[in-house]
Amino acid sequence: MPFSQDLYNSAFGDAFRSWSDNFCGLVIDCVNERLKVLGFRMTADPEADADAQDIWKRNDMDVQSDAAHLEAMICGESYAIVWAGVDGEPVISCESAEHVVVQYKPGSRTELLAAAKFWRDDWGGEYASLWTEDYTYTSFSDGISWHEPVQGPNPLGRVPVVPISNRARLAGDPVSDLASIIPLQMAIDKTGTDALVASEMAAFPARFVTGLEIVEDAEGNPVEPFRIAIDKVLQAEDPSARFGQFEAADLSNYRTLIEMLTQHLASIARVPHYLLDAAGQPPTGEGAEAAEYGLVMKARERALHFGRAWIEVMKLCFAVKGDGRADAHSAEVIWADVENRSEAQHVDALIKLKALGVPAAMLWELAGFTPQQLDRIPALLQDQEELIEAYPSALAGVSGNRNGTADADDMAATSPQGNAGNAARKIAGDDASRR
Repeated sequence: MPFSQDLYNSAFGDAFRSWSDNFCGLVIDCVNERLKVLGFRMTADPEADADAQDIWKRNDMDVQSDAAHLEAMICGESYAIVWAGVDGEPVISCESAEHVVVQYKPGSRTELLAAAKFWRDDWGGEYASLWTEDYTYTSFSDGISWHEPVQGPNPLGRVPVVPISNRARLAGDPVSDLASIIPLQMAIDKTGTDALVASEMAAFPARFVTGLEIVEDAEGNPVEPFRIAIDKVLQAEDPSARFGQFEAADLSNYRTLIEMLTQHLASIARVPHYLLDAAGQPPTGEGAEAAEYGLVMKARERALHFGRAWIEVMKLCFAVKGDGRADAHSAEVIWADVENRSEAQHVDALIKLKALGVPAAMLWELAGFTPQQLDRIPALLQDQEELIEAYPSALAGVSGNRNGTADADDMAATSPQGNAGNAARKIAGDDASRR
């Protein structure tokens, strides 16, 4: 409890050492859960790159990338190391900033001069690897001293480490998403601790009595004159004795302060307030879109920085394979949609885009289908067409075109609204006089 006095910490520190009302995980998770890599376009071809997708899946990067994003947003940076496996295929390993360090070339913020990784195994052995553009060095320690490094050539001709930076700056190190909210988080914990202490010490009305002689035991300690309980009545023979009680502490002030601090935290972290306010209700429709605007923009900004890193990782993978796509400067990452929208709202927007003439292939991509699903759609449509040709009567009651889908113009049209049903009600006699 950094905001507490020494006396407060010595009295209550042990009781609340493991207690906290921690929003830091929520701040990170609500962004990280929106960042999902679906695929890559390594060339000008609008289709997703199947080879890049194969490399990504072979290295279990759906899971590793999630951990790398999480680490980068917490620590400010994480790293990915690319090297050739025993079978010659590229191997990707995501690493923590606690184990990897890099050095940029003088005057550059993107080109690496060297990188190193330090780690310890479960038996206490320590290891180190160093990469430059020309050589690699490995060494280990037996707990007493470090062995002479083993030098080897670097066939890639570039440092095989890619920093995954969170909010990279022009000067200084990348910034953790928690850097600006930790002081507020500590203040929330301190205020919550004060409320718990007050609930123990001052939340119950304390009784007092005056004009009564204080009785002491043989050791001179005052003896409690009454045993207070729900079925006890206090009485005293001395007519000057007076009974009373102190008012219980009002704990609502603590709640007001905590709510103010959490609102400040939500604003700084760009998190919708209803996620932190226990009494808040999530908005719907356009209100939900407005409430999540800051969070969506934050997720897109993270995707911009992380996407550059994943492109560099994929280019290194193709360098391992000796593929020309190692120099694909126009490559891009295919991200899942970072906005949370209802399915009905999303599909309705796609139907309206269809009415504007947007190609079906692009609509499928905007719908959120993965590259693997997009590859299957043409074949499935062909199978469906053959089924309709072979069994036309089986689909006689299905409205729409030959592909089994309703016409976009009809679906985009809005049914008549307003008081069109009043005339029918009057004809049926359902008017004001009968009601």
